[in-house]
Amino acid sequence: MVTIQYLPYLEHGSLDSEEKIKKLLKLVKEDKILMMEGRLSPVEEAKLIERTMEEISKNFKGVEICTIYPNGNGNKKKQEFWSKVKLGFFNMVLGSRQGVTIIGPASLIKEIKRDPNKIELLMKNKRKR
Repeated sequence: MVTIQYLPYLEHGSLDSEEKIKKLLKLVKEDKILMMEGRLSPVEEAKLIERTMEEISKNFKGVEICTIYPNGNGNKKKQEFWSKVKLGFFNMVLGSRQGVTIIGPASLIKEIKRDPNKIELLMKNKRKR
């Protein structure tokens, strides 16, 4: 059975980077796929990957991570201008709360494909021994 756990921004937004990374790794090591509201900062994502590499073992193969968030694209110059203004406002108000991040154990996730509107999560087949 696969467990997908929703992690609302209220549960991780007030944590400092170290606490957040510990929480994420703890949950992923429990073979949970996390659907996290918001996104990690580039520094937090790099620290998560670094910590993951340090903790790789026979039982923990690493993590897969993917983030999607609205980009506010428009077709006409006027629409592009207003889309950029709107996106700038939302980024200022919401910050890293915008978007969705998927984090899961590499032992379960084969690949994550994304485009601006969806995430495709390809799972590995687990063979019982």
